[in-house]
Amino acid sequence: MDTTSLAPVDILLVEDNPNDVEITKRALEKGQIRNHLTVARDGQEALDILFGSNGRERHIPGLILLDLNLPKVDGREVLAHVKASQDHRRIPVIVLTTSTREEDIVRTYDLGVNTFISKPVRFDEFIRVISAIQEYWIVIATLPPIN
Repeated sequence: MDTTSLAPVDILLVEDNPNDVEITKRALEKGQIRNHLTVARDGQEALDILFGSNGRERHIPGLILLDLNLPKVDGREVLAHVKASQDHRRIPVIVLTTSTREEDIVRTYDLGVNTFISKPVRFDEFIRVISAIQEYWIVIATLPPIN
C-alpha cells in the first residue's frame, strides 16, 4: 500500500521509560508513515496535554499509546478520564505495557481500551509490535474525525 498519500496521524505516547520512548520513535520512523509524536512522561502530563491544564493548550490526538504503570497518575486513571470525556472518548487507545495480569487486561477493556498489548522484552519484537500497531491503526483502520 502506498503510504505517502496518508494524512499524518497525531500520536500521543504516554511512557515513562526513556528506552521505550526511543524504540517507539525509531519504529515509527522506520515505518515511513508521516505522523506527529507527542510524548508524555507520566500520567499527569498526559492529562495536562489532553485536557489543557497546567498552562498547556488542550490537545486531541488521533491515537494514544498508553503505558499503565506511570508516575503521578496511573495509566488506568488516564484511560478512565479519556473514555469519560465527550471530546476524547472516540480516540483509539492502545495500552502498551509490561503487565500480563488478567486483572489489568479485564479492567482496561472495561474502561474502553481499544487494544491491550504486553510489551515484548526483546528489541526486535518490540519494533515488530510498534510496526504492527502503525500498520493497523494508521494504514488499515479508519480513525474517527478529531473534534
